[in-house]
Amino acid sequence: MAKKKKKKTSPVIWMLTGIFLILLLLLVYLFQQEKDTPTPIEFTYDADFGIPLPDNYSIHGIDVSVHQSNISWGMVKNTRSDHIAIGFVFIKATEGLSDADKQFKINWQHLQQFGFTRGAYHFFIATKNGAQQAQNFIRTVQLQTGDLPPAVDVEELYGVNPTQLKKRLKDYLQTIENFYKVKPIIYTYAIFYESYLGKEFDDYPLWVAHYKEPQQPRIQRPWQFWQHSNEGHINGIKTKVDFDVFNGDSAAFQQMVLH
Repeated sequence: MAKKKKKKTSPVIWMLTGIFLILLLLLVYLFQQEKDTPTPIEFTYDADFGIPLPDNYSIHGIDVSVHQSNISWGMVKNTRSDHIAIGFVFIKATEGLSDADKQFKINWQHLQQFGFTRGAYHFFIATKNGAQQAQNFIRTVQLQTGDLPPAVDVEELYGVNPTQLKKRLKDYLQTIENFYKVKPIIYTYAIFYESYLGKEFDDYPLWVAHYKEPQQPRIQRPWQFWQHSNEGHINGIKTKVDFDVFNGDSAAFQQMVLH
């Protein structure tokens, strides 16, 4: 009995199968890209604060230093717009090995007096010893229940090798964590974090600065605070002021503060 010849697969079928597989892979790629792309954030201009505010955030704050001079915290407390009020304030406490912000003590006291959730930060100088900078902050700042964790502002290399910067910053953070028994918050710009800090510091809460981008903040790790503008206005402060939001609801915010 003669064997039947196997039918050859048509080249057209092979071509169509190949096209189908290519389209399938393209769809998978596009889906993954869409999933990884940050959702555009809508802003609504607020005439009272003089800047657009990002929508869908319920907890707003500001950060100040001696550059804002004397502040009328009572007026700040009473300023609100469309149910948006200032709920938290970060203030500069120290810088480098021995400097303290001249307005820190009075600002710190008034924040407590007027019922703000308050946070203090240290301005980090990369050329200086990290542990000694931490001691400057510890000597200056007494934190209480209800305060935000201590923050460190690191935004310049000052000519230091990035490896040396990271070592000194780790020394600072560890000293602060050992004393206050809480992980400090790192403040920096999105580009600085991704260029010089990165995954070695991903376990720390992040306060990220990123302005004037349609998809803010553009950073690949979770963040807790976002400084979205440095051009805000508010009653009680004569100069422009930085505006921030917290990335979460009131329950998450309460988990953030010291207990």
